[in-house]
Amino acid sequence: MQDIGLKSKNLSVFYGEKQAVKDISLDFAARQVTALIGPSGCGKSTFLRSLNRMNDLIPGAKITGEVWIGDQNILNPKTDVVLLRQKIGMVWQRPNPFHKSIYENIAFGPRYHGIRDKRKLDELVEQSLRKAALWEETKDRLHKSALALSGGQQQRLCIARSIAVKPDIILMDEPASALDPVSTAKIEELIAELKQEYCIIIVTHNMHQAARVSDRTAFFLMGELVEFDKTDKMFTNPANQQTSDYISGRFG
Repeated sequence: MQDIGLKSKNLSVFYGEKQAVKDISLDFAARQVTALIGPSGCGKSTFLRSLNRMNDLIPGAKITGEVWIGDQNILNPKTDVVLLRQKIGMVWQRPNPFHKSIYENIAFGPRYHGIRDKRKLDELVEQSLRKAALWEETKDRLHKSALALSGGQQQRLCIARSIAVKPDIILMDEPASALDPVSTAKIEELIAELKQEYCIIIVTHNMHQAARVSDRTAFFLMGELVEFDKTDKMFTNPANQQTSDYISGRFG
C-alpha cells in the first residue's frame, strides 16, 4: 500500500482583497486523520477546499503557495483538475447524493473514468458500500433512489461514492454536523476504519469529535495556523494560550 500524504507550503487564499488563509504550511500523513479546528470564519474550510482546487470555482478567489501530493504540486496551472479530484475525494457538510439510484451514485465516478465492464462496476459498488458500512442496509435496494435513504445513510453513501474512484486522500468538511447522534457515531466509526487506507483531513466544530477521531489537530484563528500537534497533546497540554482558550470553550 502506497504511503501517500499531502503537504501545503506557504498556502494563502484571497477573495478579492481579503486574505482568508495566511501562509499555511502543514504536512498530512498517510493513514492518519488530521482535524482542522477553529471558530467560524477562521479559514479552515477555505484551506480544506484549496487542497483539491475547489476554490477555483469561486469568482475572485486567488491562491498562492504550493500543495504537494507525492512529487506533484497540484496548484500548477497544468494540473488536470478532474484527475486531481479523483485522487483527493471530498465529503461535504450536508449529504448530497445524486438524484439517481444507490447503484448509479457509486458507479457514476468509475464509469466517468472509463470503467464500463458491468461485472467490474458491480464489484466496485459492493466493495465501496462495504467500506462505507452500508452494504447490508442497501444490498436489496441498489436500484432504488438514493434520496429514500436516511440522512446518515446518505452521508455514508457520499463517502462510498468518493471511495469508488480509489482516492489517496479524503477531505471531509464537517461530515456529521447535519446528523443525529447515532448517525454521527457511525460516521466516526467509519472514519476510524477508513484511516487504515487513506489520508483523511476533517474540518469539525465539535471538539469532542476532533479528540475522538483524529491523530493530529491543527488550530486555525483568523486565517492563521496557531498550533499543530498530536491531538492528545493539543487537548491536554497545548503550547499556545489561544489554543487552550478555544478548546476549553472560553471563546469561539
